[in-house]
Amino acid sequence: MNSATTETNASKVDATPRTPAHKDKPATLVDAFTIIARKHKRPDTLNYKHGGTWLSISSDEMLARARRIAAGLYSLGVRKGDRIALLSESRPEWTLTDAGCIFAGVIDVPIYPTLTTAQVRYILKDSGACALILANHKKFLELKEILKECHEVKNLIFFEDEGVKEDGGLTLSQLEGMGQRLEQEQKDLVDRLGSQTTPEDLATIIYTSGTTGEPKGVMLTHANLVSNLIDSSGHLSFSEQDTVLSVLPLSHVFERQAMYMYLYQGMAVYYAESLETIGPNLREVKPTILVGVPRIFEKIYARIRERAAESGRLTVALLLWAVSVAREYARLLVSHHPIPVGLKLKHAIASRLVFARWRKAFGGRIRLLVSGGAALPEDLGYIYVGAGIPIIQGYGLTETSPVITAGRIEDNRIGTVGKPIPNVEVRIAADGEIETRGPNVMRGYYNKPEETRAVFTEDGWFKTGDIGTIDEDGFLRITDRKKELFKTSGGKYISPQPIEQAIKGSRFVNQVVLIGNGRKFPAALIVPQWDRVESYARLKGISASSRTELCQHPRIIDLFLRQIGGLTPDLAKYEQIKAIALLEDEFTIEGGELTPTLKVKRRVIDEKYRAIIDRLYEEAEASGFKADSAAVAAARIYRNADSAFPHTAHIGSTTGCYFCASRRKDYIINVEIGEVWVAISSFNSASVRSNLQQHNVSIFGGLCAFHGFGSINTLRRDINCC
Repeated sequence: MNSATTETNASKVDATPRTPAHKDKPATLVDAFTIIARKHKRPDTLNYKHGGTWLSISSDEMLARARRIAAGLYSLGVRKGDRIALLSESRPEWTLTDAGCIFAGVIDVPIYPTLTTAQVRYILKDSGACALILANHKKFLELKEILKECHEVKNLIFFEDEGVKEDGGLTLSQLEGMGQRLEQEQKDLVDRLGSQTTPEDLATIIYTSGTTGEPKGVMLTHANLVSNLIDSSGHLSFSEQDTVLSVLPLSHVFERQAMYMYLYQGMAVYYAESLETIGPNLREVKPTILVGVPRIFEKIYARIRERAAESGRLTVALLLWAVSVAREYARLLVSHHPIPVGLKLKHAIASRLVFARWRKAFGGRIRLLVSGGAALPEDLGYIYVGAGIPIIQGYGLTETSPVITAGRIEDNRIGTVGKPIPNVEVRIAADGEIETRGPNVMRGYYNKPEETRAVFTEDGWFKTGDIGTIDEDGFLRITDRKKELFKTSGGKYISPQPIEQAIKGSRFVNQVVLIGNGRKFPAALIVPQWDRVESYARLKGISASSRTELCQHPRIIDLFLRQIGGLTPDLAKYEQIKAIALLEDEFTIEGGELTPTLKVKRRVIDEKYRAIIDRLYEEAEASGFKADSAAVAAARIYRNADSAFPHTAHIGSTTGCYFCASRRKDYIINVEIGEVWVAISSFNSASVRSNLQQHNVSIFGGLCAFHGFGSINTLRRDINCC
């Protein structure tokens, strides 16, 4: 239908030299799927839950259905190089249809089901899709009006049968039936179609999230995807013995390529019912591999902390002790340093009492978590590794198919995104930008030759837009997005992501976005973790009739300022957060503040919350906000290096008491999940105890004794008592 147009656009923007395909390996995705069915025959290749029961699709059935879909598309008049849009949540039919498009030589265009109708219209029109595949009739009704403007869309195909006849569409089963009949008439049809596919043919056009403008269609060839499939799956050591729970959207290149890896390595794939059912699905499936984004792993750990808090103080104390042991153990483990006998003993106890339950929650067989799509908080990485749940990070972009670097279990440096996978090169430009080249780099942006040229250097390296460093051992560390750096009115550049990651370490913070471009100082927009803030307010007797009132309450604002101060102790003066605004509602995909991959659209937030931001700065400046405010005073706290108390912070004589600003040096404060633990040296414990009791500090002693401090009374106090 439109194949000539596609090839013309593709050739115009071929901006990077191609690398030859791997010898003795598949050259196209057609080859890959054929090898999957021949080499990895199993009865449970794809698994899904229906009516409360897990059902399986065998490798043979997967291949047969993919071929029928290819023949069915051909019977509709779809030809090599045509574009077909695929809009659905992840499910087996998504994978089968993708494979069908591959065998037919069709370029599929995945669309996130969470996109607005305007965004869907843009993608359909820009790609020139001749058919649209939908999950169900309900989704069609949402798009019915905009489809009238998409004149190239000639066919509608639905995964689910209900309501389809009303609007003249086809069900997937009907399409497969058409394909089966055509295959009976032309037995070699699908083989002929597959043989016409070359490594340089386009396999897919994936539209980027559009954090800085309208989406761009990334053109990925069979060579791009196959090279990345082979190099990254070998790097990650997946095998036929592995079982995976697929939880991310297949419309995103991360999970799309991960799915190819799962199948190519002969793994059993289980589709999670939804993000909300990950917990029970993990316990049912008992996977060995879980690939996710940091938000998933953060939520799992947050739930662990919530359950501990619900069980009482002793459980919280046990959790904090176990986590501190995990951190110390993991730091030595990943750096390949010897682990002292005493620490081994503590770790064994922590594992038996605490971490065994964590591993059971993951199904009891997990051997690897893979995190990608955004930065994983470094502390969280140490906690998981120390708990006996290995987690590694990978890095890449849609434009790189996507994997550029990845960690390995045996060579895992927490806080980095690993080393480049085979056949991929990485370098750091003079301005700190990460540049890469290899067979995985896209052909270009569809219909956008100027934008394509702009992202390649003169010598053919792709400019990622990320800022990073490479250490002496070759590990890559991402520090920020180049376009997200902002400059204060004083001329100082600020990197928001590391500061935001630190602030998200507070149990009271759900989401945070730093602001301050062109302003005198940085500030933060914060969406609270409302259940915890409301519980805190009840505990403290803070009266408020609504969340709106809580957002403006001085004691709640003070709580967050203190949290920020304690979590960002090492910031330079110009980086310190001097004002905050609390927001009632979460940033969402539907609200336009987040991309479908949950990345923040800073430009949208700046525009949407302009009035709040302006008022925030006006009030801060009108009140003569000074650098030695409560938040900045709290930020003077510095972390103690003592490994037995890794989150300890000392308050020196020039800083003053964290509680009442009196000048004392006796306090050693540990900021942990929104609480302050105070260890008092024995020679002065009576006077300090008396002083703390005057400030309504609840005291309970005898929990622990930390080496180097002699006899210790351990006190607990909420961070906002005084």
